[in-house]
Amino acid sequence: MAGGTEQGGGIGRLVEHVVVSRETTLAHRAVDTRGPRFHPVGSILPFARAIRTIVADALNPRPTLQHLHVAGRGSTVRKTVLATVARIVGQPYVLHLHDYDYASDLDRRPRWQRAAVASAFRNAAAVIALGRRDAATLADRLGVAPERLTVLRNCVPVPPETAPATSGATARILFLGTLGARKGVPELVAALAHPAMRTQTWRATLAGDGAVDQFRAEVARRGLADRVRLPGWVGSEETARLRADADILVLPSHAEGFAMAVIEGLAHGLAVVTTRVGAHDEVLVDGENCLLVAPGDVDGLAGALARLAGDPALRQRLGEAGRALYARHFRLSPYLRDLERLHREALTDASAQTRSA
Repeated sequence: MAGGTEQGGGIGRLVEHVVVSRETTLAHRAVDTRGPRFHPVGSILPFARAIRTIVADALNPRPTLQHLHVAGRGSTVRKTVLATVARIVGQPYVLHLHDYDYASDLDRRPRWQRAAVASAFRNAAAVIALGRRDAATLADRLGVAPERLTVLRNCVPVPPETAPATSGATARILFLGTLGARKGVPELVAALAHPAMRTQTWRATLAGDGAVDQFRAEVARRGLADRVRLPGWVGSEETARLRADADILVLPSHAEGFAMAVIEGLAHGLAVVTTRVGAHDEVLVDGENCLLVAPGDVDGLAGALARLAGDPALRQRLGEAGRALYARHFRLSPYLRDLERLHREALTDASAQTRSA
């Protein structure tokens, strides 16, 4: 199996979980298709290597399946080309969609591009979506046959055992992601400055790349510099430490597929505040295992955060329910079993088609 790592985001973390796992009998190899940061010139060499990998796999007598992780924008272009190469050289492939609004991405493309994308998806041995909304887009807009379409939600490994958050007097709020409009950071900063939060005792860390300096200035302008820290991009060890120290995970995105940050928050037993976007409300239940707010609703977001900041018992209850939800739906081991079954079925079908050709 070959798949793009799309470094720095949720796709890269998911691919890493699969590649390093020892819970599957199939061998996995990750192949980056664009480099650490997208650049029109800098991505040429990784993309050429990905094409070479597919061609080399076709010449290898050992059966190989290409697993192509696709999002919108340039990722769709790259993976459509790779899928076409795979078809030409006789390599079966899986397309795995990770996008926050693929229907809109398709609408922005010219007709000939939509036709090429549809062909890539329809000719895949299997297609994976993160939720029912995306599955409907793939079926209705691109003509993917139902028998080739699988909903497989993202997953994370079971976190190491750590002492639970203290749920003390000072609520510790954590945001992890790119600091920008799509992730709802302008609304988050406004919510933290909201009158509902002034009477509560809390501190917040907003960690990630993006418009860090812009939001540091906005935090200072709103008089929150003593309560809100923006460390910029942090590595995996620091991210783990931040989760271990937090009580609340907030992600007020305007668009997601199913956010890895939310799943990781559930896995760590944090009280999650997020938005009704993507596949979130296909699994998350407001007031039962998280608090859900509408995208862009500053008052609603401030109210949810203030409610949690002032109620340690509620934070603990939602954290425990979220951890139980993670155990039922988002653990790595069941995901790997489902993925291996899908891969083996795709390889078997491809082998049968080759024998009958």
